Amino acid sequence: MRVARVYDPPGPDDGARGLVDRLWPRGLAKADAALDAWCREVAPSSDLRTWYRHDPARFKEFADRYRAELEDPARTEALAALARLRDQRVITLLTATKAIDLTHATVLADVLNAGRT
Repeated sequence: MRVARVYDPPGPDDGARGLVDRLWPRGLAKADAALDAWCREVAPSSDLRTWYRHDPARFKEFADRYRAELEDPARTEALAALARLRDQRVITLLTATKAIDLTHATVLADVLNAGRT
């Protein structure tokens, strides 16, 4: 599983490309996104995203809060759908965030990888 910026061109090893942001990325035409899925249901809540503001000092707490949000039954099916896709082929989780290592997509990849059997 990979994590990449949605603005980057698709790579030969991307497999299925899924945008995991709640909001559509600025300046990106839907026709140019090269997406297989837009999985906004697994994105952090607006309240959590607003609280975090990509502050590196808050990342650990953000990751903990986001993991707790992913346990909500309302998100279970969307998370399970991503896991099924992951089991079928390589998947690249896409986000508009510049700092990939401090984004929810990295936390989501960790959650999905931990769920492998």
